[in-house]
Amino acid sequence: QVQLVESGGGLVQAGGSLRLSCVASGRTLRNYPMGWFRQAPGKEREFVAGISWSGGYTYYADSVKGRFTISRDNAKNTVYLQMNSLKPEDTAVYYCAANKSPSSRVDEYAYWGQGTQVIVSS
Repeated sequence: QVQLVESGGGLVQAGGSLRLSCVASGRTLRNYPMGWFRQAPGKEREFVAGISWSGGYTYYADSVKGRFTISRDNAKNTVYLQMNSLKPEDTAVYYCAANKSPSSRVDEYAYWGQGTQVIVSS
């Protein structure tokens, strides 16, 4: 079992930056590809970014490509999402998730955190 806890969300103006963190406990994150997802009010949860277990392979949704960067520190059991040039449409609850293989599909991730709220004001 993997427990995930996100932090780093908050209120930021458009054009600003935030760095989200996701800390794992229970099992080492080293064995798991990780993903960040988000869910805006009234919308389905959507993929944002993913990273392989080693960190050598990253992939992004088109909507965030060039603005967001996913990274990980396996020694700290932590995954990060650096978000730059934020837009009001990035407003959502952001979730990290762990899986046994890289994927952008919500239904393929086995472990989820509780989420952290990001609000981008215009």
